[in-house]
Amino acid sequence: MILTIATRLSCRMYGATDALLQIEAAPTSQQSILSANIASTPTPHFLRVGAQDGIGERIWVHHDGEFSVSYDARIEVLRNDFDLASLAGLPPHRLPGEAVPYLLDSLYCPASRLQPFVQEEFGALAGGAKVEAMRAWIAGHFRYVPGSSNSATTALDSFVERRGVCRDYAHTLIALARAAAIPARFASGYGPGVSPQDFHAVAEVFLADPAGQGGSWRIVDATGMITPDAFAVIGVGRDAADASFVTSYGTMDLVSKDITVRSE
Repeated sequence: MILTIATRLSCRMYGATDALLQIEAAPTSQQSILSANIASTPTPHFLRVGAQDGIGERIWVHHDGEFSVSYDARIEVLRNDFDLASLAGLPPHRLPGEAVPYLLDSLYCPASRLQPFVQEEFGALAGGAKVEAMRAWIAGHFRYVPGSSNSATTALDSFVERRGVCRDYAHTLIALARAAAIPARFASGYGPGVSPQDFHAVAEVFLADPAGQGGSWRIVDATGMITPDAFAVIGVGRDAADASFVTSYGTMDLVSKDITVRSE
């Protein structure tokens, strides 16, 4: 599937401010960048650096005052959809080093707090079938409510309140999977079925490869808005703190944000 993406961001920085942008789809084996262009307000510093797990790039900006950035791209998604429940899990002792950090608690995903619930609710299941049951549980118990969470909301908060937006759904699924010793990480990206249209957050879980060649990361969207074959990944991380579209080190207001994603 080919996705056409147009992103427009505008913000105001009060005093010389450092900010990290992460808004470009990442070139990976599962998605190809057919064309891309990024343009911004002239600024003293605009430098690319590698992002988490070597997936995509972040951009350092150093600016004072009004700042705008536009990003336009055509992305071919090479990833296929799959039957999540059919995939086996891997025992912790067989996990590669890259997956191990995603078993641990992180800022927004205090997985250890959810272990008793996971054992009681999903203990009889394993691998992808367990993750699918977790996804279905979230879909059946949560309400998608824009504005119901903020930058301090954790997976535990969302679990208690049973509502949130895509990042809250993703954080909760990640925490539940980790509580079951299944590596899970946060992925930000673009999808044509997202409503309201915005940057979108999903979980990725590390499960056994059907061909018996170790394991691989698999996209799971607890909101049900996208399928893996219609999602362009921007970046990944332990949770939203690692893959935010903008992180500022100074005072900054987001003035406007407009995102369009279409499939061809």
